[in-house]
Amino acid sequence: MSDVEHATDEPPLGPLLYEVIRGLWPLHRTVVRAVERELTGTGMTAGQHAVMDELRRCGPRTVPQLARLLGLDRQPVQRLVNDATALGLAESGPNPEHRRSRLIRLTPKGEATIRGIQEAEETELRRRLSDLTADDVTTALHVLRRLGEEFKDLAQDAPPQRTDRGDDPR
Repeated sequence: MSDVEHATDEPPLGPLLYEVIRGLWPLHRTVVRAVERELTGTGMTAGQHAVMDELRRCGPRTVPQLARLLGLDRQPVQRLVNDATALGLAESGPNPEHRRSRLIRLTPKGEATIRGIQEAEETELRRRLSDLTADDVTTALHVLRRLGEEFKDLAQDAPPQRTDRGDDPR
């Protein structure tokens, strides 16, 4: 079988990509609900979990840096940091690179809390998704990262100018 014949046996890429994109929003909502359920009794929200995960993964960061990592505006991230600080899970300290911008870091309590939560989550994921191989997950990560890169570019591009009719961008 030639490469041309083999290529026509594959489903068209466009509709498959749309299926991935269509699945992301409900998946995101479901993951947030599941994380919130797992956090019951901790006083933490899914947003605080995300901030703490980034701090654990990347080390101390400023609020604007955290906002960029999470793809969020600075103000909601500041509120999440404030809430995590009030719970004793995070703290701010001096930033040697910038006098006015504080570095946010996990407290020992925050480090232990997020580590314990993530270990439990990882165990549950391994149990529930044992049919997936490392190659499956690596491929999924590659696709999601590529989609993220392209949509980040699309989100930053200016929208086309439209007339009152909405059909002519001139």
